Amino acid sequence: MNVGLIIPPILALVLAPLLLGIINRTKAVFAGRVGSPLLQPYYDLRKLLGKGAVYSKTTTWVFRAGPIVSLAALVVATLIVPFGGCAAVLSFPGDLILFAYLLGLARLFTVLAALDTGSSFEDMGASREVLFSALAEPVLFLGIAALAREAGQVSLTHIPLADPRPFLSLTQVLVAVALLVVLLCENCRIPIDDPNTHLELTMIHEVMVLDHGGPDLAFILYGAALKLWLFGAVILSLLLPAMNLILGILLALAGMLVLAVLVGVIESTMARLRLLRVPQLLIGAATFSALALVLELGRNSP
Repeated sequence: MNVGLIIPPILALVLAPLLLGIINRTKAVFAGRVGSPLLQPYYDLRKLLGKGAVYSKTTTWVFRAGPIVSLAALVVATLIVPFGGCAAVLSFPGDLILFAYLLGLARLFTVLAALDTGSSFEDMGASREVLFSALAEPVLFLGIAALAREAGQVSLTHIPLADPRPFLSLTQVLVAVALLVVLLCENCRIPIDDPNTHLELTMIHEVMVLDHGGPDLAFILYGAALKLWLFGAVILSLLLPAMNLILGILLALAGMLVLAVLVGVIESTMARLRLLRVPQLLIGAATFSALALVLELGRNSP
């Protein structure tokens, strides 16, 4: 097996929590604070892994399996997404469909674990999560369909076009903007959700994991970091041209740094949207993806 193939998943597994640290430091700079260390997410994970887990008598095996299955699905997804000049470990026609369904599987078990507690509070967050994810999935599918049509390959590895262009196509720009909205939605970031809030009327993702603790909460936090990395890798793969291994990895790492800073800037300069406004934002992103697909269908039609 080509040694370069294992680089994307290794980078994802090792550096994903660092993105959260960069986002928090960016927000601290905007707030005029020193902020927590860049490696604080790693410290939090280590602390949680050293604690014990407490389970309610009302929960079943679903509650315990939720964090494990969710993290396992995201780890498998790292094998499908390329990074920089490295191809993915698992690359085959239709792998982008598997990628989307792995993300859906991770979300499903997170929601089931929240419902298994029997808490109306967590049920409320689960219903919101399912609603917004149902609106975000068309954005993702339409976007990757447009990219597949442009590249002529139904695979994430072939999203970077073989012929590097001096400028981005309109399809790439539209899909990149749409996927950025999906990134914010899927990772519960402002303006969709605030990962630091504990206000009942506004909580979405955080309310679903209130009953988790110890290693289970560590799995959830680590999975959230992996999901952020995965969406960032997909966005960068359509923005960065194909190039050799070393330059591709360095440029992709720099792009991931810029993306994390961008998320921090967005969270520092925007307010959280009202829940009724979130569907409108996602529908707007779906319009961008649909327009990109229509452009590609029209360009390639006889």
